[in-house]
Parts: sequence; C-alpha cells; structure tokens
Amino acid sequence: MIDIIWGRYSLLVYTAVISAISGVACFFNSFFTIIFFLSFFLFIISLKDFLQKKRSILSNFPLLGRFRFFLESIRPELRQYYWETDDDEVPYSRNQRTMVYQRSKNIGGVRPFGSLEKMYDDDFVWLNHSITPSSITNSDFRTKVGIGKNFYDMSVLNISGTSFGAISPPAITSLNKAAKIGKFAHNTGEGSMSKYHERGGGDTIWQISSGYFGCRNKNGDFCPKTFASKAKKNQIKMIEIKISQGAKPGHGGMLLAPKVTEEIAETRGIDVGKDCISPAKHKEFSTPKQLLDFVEKLRKLSGNKPVGIKMCIGHPWELISIVKTMVLKKKYIDFITIDGAEGGTGAAPAEFTDHLGSPLKDAIIFVDNALIGSNLRKRVKIGVSGKIVSAFDIAHMCSLGADWVNMARPFMFAIGCIQCRSCHTGECPTGIATMDPMRYRAIDIKDRSERASSFHKNTLFVFKELLESVGVNHPSELSRRHIVRRLSESEIRLADQIYPKVETGELMKKGKLNVADPRLNVYWNKVTPNSFNYI
Repeated sequence: MIDIIWGRYSLLVYTAVISAISGVACFFNSFFTIIFFLSFFLFIISLKDFLQKKRSILSNFPLLGRFRFFLESIRPELRQYYWETDDDEVPYSRNQRTMVYQRSKNIGGVRPFGSLEKMYDDDFVWLNHSITPSSITNSDFRTKVGIGKNFYDMSVLNISGTSFGAISPPAITSLNKAAKIGKFAHNTGEGSMSKYHERGGGDTIWQISSGYFGCRNKNGDFCPKTFASKAKKNQIKMIEIKISQGAKPGHGGMLLAPKVTEEIAETRGIDVGKDCISPAKHKEFSTPKQLLDFVEKLRKLSGNKPVGIKMCIGHPWELISIVKTMVLKKKYIDFITIDGAEGGTGAAPAEFTDHLGSPLKDAIIFVDNALIGSNLRKRVKIGVSGKIVSAFDIAHMCSLGADWVNMARPFMFAIGCIQCRSCHTGECPTGIATMDPMRYRAIDIKDRSERASSFHKNTLFVFKELLESVGVNHPSELSRRHIVRRLSESEIRLADQIYPKVETGELMKKGKLNVADPRLNVYWNKVTPNSFNYI
C-alpha cells in the first residue's frame, strides 16, 4: 500500500485519480479540460512504462523512472559546466579548451597568480631554459618533406585528419580555408578529398585508406587512373597512406547506409544508401616490399609528390621490417605520421580506445631510433598526432623526435566545438560533427576559418617564444636533452637519460648488434622485406 500511495507506483496512481476527477469536473468547468488531457496523457505514459518489460526501472517506477534517464542523459553537460575542475582532462581540460578559445579569438591567454600545475607530482615535464636566449624573427617554422621539385615545406603545426562525413561541409571548408590563410596543411582524413576541401583552397594532404575512397573502382579496389586525376591537383601537396589509426588500430570502419548521402557517395566513390566498409587492412600490399612498391606507384602517379604512411605503433618488428626494407631496396617513404593511442575519433570501441596501440611519446622514441640507427633520419621525416594542444606540447614532441605535429580536436575547438562528446550520434550541438543541415547551418565559414587561423598563428607565436627561452632557433634543434621529467619527488631525469638511444647508422654495422633500444636489438636481424612478421 505504501508503494502505491507514496512509493514506486505513486505517479501512476496519482495521474489516474486526477484524470478521473478532472474528467468529471470538466463537464462543469471547461478549465478542468486542460488538466484532464494533461493528466490523462501522463497516465497513459505511466501505464505504458508499467506494462513494458525492456526497462526494469520504468516498470518498477512508472513515469518517475524517466527522470533518472533524463538526468543521466545530461550528466556530461552537468559535469562539464558545474562539477568538472579546471584541470580534469576528459579528454581535454577546461584550461586547455579555454586556451584554444582565447587564441582563436585573439584574446590574451596569460595566466595570473602563478601556475596551477602540481610540479612535484610524478611524470611532471618541463623544458630547460637558457641564460642566453635566442632571438627569432619569424615563427613560420618549416620542414622540407620529399625530394625533387614537388617537395613540400611543412609547417610545424597542421590540421590532422578530419573526414567529410564525420565533419560537416561548412566545418571542412572552414578548416581548409584556415589552412590557406595561415599557410599550413589540412589532412583530408580517410573520407577523401571533397568539394568542400576544394572550396577552402588550402594546402591539403590526401589520406588514402584501406577503402581507397576517392580512388577506387566499383569492386572497391585501388584505381590508378582515378587517383592520378585527383592527386595531380595543385591543392594536394602530399599523399598519406593510412595503415592504422591511434584510437582504433587494427580496426576497420563503417559508415552505416542511412548516413551515406549522395554527396558522400560521390566523394568516396561508393553506392548511395549502402553500408560503407573500410577494411582493417589494405588489398594493395601485404609485405614491406609491396608497401614500398605501392609508395613508389603513388609517387609516380601523383607527379612525384611526397608520399608517406600513417600508423599507430603496434608490434615493433612490423615498423622495423619497413625501415629495413627501405635500406635494402633503396626505396623510401618520405614521411611517417605517428598516431598515438591517445588520438581521437568520432567513434571506436572503448577497449580499442583505452587499451590498444602505443602511446605517442613512446612511439616517437622508437620510430626516431629506428630511423637514426638505419641512417635514414634525414631522408624520412616524422609527423605526430595524438592529444597535442599547446605550444609546450609541440616543443615536447619535437624534443622527442618529431618534425611537425598535427592537431584535430583543438582546431575543432577553434571553430566552436564544446566537447559534448556526441560526435557519433550525428546530433552535434555546434554543427561540426553532423551531417544535419539544420544543425550545421549555424557555422559561419568566414568567421570560423579566421578563428582556426588565429589559433595556429597565436600558438606558433608562443612556440617561438619557448624556443627563444631554450636558446635555439628552429624546432629541429630541440633534442631529448632539452626536456626534463620528474620520476619521483626526489629524482628527475633528462629524456635523453630515460629513453634508449641509438647512434647514427648503428644498425648498419656488421656482426652482432649491441643497440641500446632492445626492440631494434632483438628484431633487426630477424625481419625481411617479404613479411611484416619476423623469422
């Protein structure tokens, strides 16, 4: 009886009683008609909840249980706006997002009253400064990628892969136009080069995924003719073969049929209204030698533009096999983009996001060591991506071995993203991660492109000041000896003292290896050009 009157079923009973009373009363006073319809509507919902069996909460708490689901649905927003602290990284802290917003709007990003960082916590990292700072006149730091007349001068900060389909048309154009304004590069992501990238007019890196979107035939195989016709466009500066992605390495992707619109189908070269499958691995190669042959093929078809690979580091022998094959066959990849396991995506299984693939810092060290030891470091450049947001992050990655960094989510913040984390639903409130015209109509391309460009410019200005404080003139002069890490309250080490290091050309010496990096030491003599595995 208590459950009926005051407990679980109270709203079911109350709405039934009020409906009955107001139903009779409305014959005497029309005012009660409104009360009747409202209470009867709530009674029907309560009764439906009571009778259904899919949700126990609703069955045991008719109508009342809906408040639980409502509060749960707005929990991320409540946490973000009211209970999240300024330095909670979920995945980016309020401090980080505020910094991006301020720089995108050309608002001073200075911080009063000292640091909020806990400098005596384990793993705190900092840069050592110099008593003789340098003086740098230009913050437009560049790295030459590729050889021949079609090499590309890569900015130290660029936009990471943002696919049309995952990102809305005006968002794509805003980012690409920002790249044009700021003279840096925008990666297409696996969704291919779309007309919305072209409208932006900025330097573009065309990412070729295992689905060969934008350069495939009807069977889903790579089409050389289609690729060549697009790759030779002046706006496309480099080609990137996507082998794996940090947020979901070894996992293919799928765009469900309802989301495959005519525009997306035309851009990717697929059928309208059918599931778009991105396989977990490529058809064009299955060995290191075949990969390098494919690189050579794309380079020739594109008019000798730089061609590289993007991968999240997994089994160490697979990367080593690629590097060793470059040495033996004298065929070279122009760049390697390392995607850290902390990288983002619109949607991925939680287990893949949290527990698969190498985190970025460890991966940089390994790839840098492999290229140094094989005497390829000057020939093959390194780009990195994965939760990089500030000028210090750029300096940190360059100190560990990167030539440039790519950011995706910070540039999304710059054009209005509020980190509501609903990218996979198609209901992005800012119109960025959605294909709903009624949502993305809110994006003003001119305004957002200027914001993204300002974020790039202001971040590099602070980066320049950091380099001056360290006493160097270019990011290429940074090394592991510039970065310091606290291992415990009483122990600090230079990154050069923490990570294994390899001497230039050390892997090329004959006889038994004695390389400090154990992965290279164990697997270098066990890999061949004919397999990604080891013997």
